[in-house]
Amino acid sequence: MSRYRPPRSAGTPLITPEGEARLRAELHELWHVRRPQVTQAVSEAAAQGDRSENAEYTYGKKMLREIDSRVRFLSKRLENLKVVSARPSDPDKVYFGAWVTLEDEEGVEARYRIVGPDELDLKLNLISIDSPLARALVGKPLDAEVRVQTPTGEKTWFVVAIDYP
Repeated sequence: MSRYRPPRSAGTPLITPEGEARLRAELHELWHVRRPQVTQAVSEAAAQGDRSENAEYTYGKKMLREIDSRVRFLSKRLENLKVVSARPSDPDKVYFGAWVTLEDEEGVEARYRIVGPDELDLKLNLISIDSPLARALVGKPLDAEVRVQTPTGEKTWFVVAIDYP
């Protein structure tokens, strides 16, 4: 059985200034803090002798591979991203970076921000521009009705408020 995984699409190359700052901070942390720590631990483990049965050495090398892989990904991804910091020309419609307040048919309100796929965090109510809900919202004005096909069936929301930071 092979470990091959087909490459996944990188998604829309847009990001907010806050998202770019988080990715750059993660890259800095990995390259300048974590990697030197793990490298030091690996060299200490290697100095202990037989590497074939040295768990610290094996684990450290695995951690180095994971860190290097993430650093490569972040470096390439940051090169290709376009930071969107300007407000749209029509702030009365939903575009990238907007905080959108939605109300469903039962009157329950939810507030989401449309961000790039690298910033996706549902705990912070950040949804990807590539998500079905965000795709349906883009370009909609205030009080618009939005229908989205979900796994449980079609849902309807109404745009209650649009705010740009």
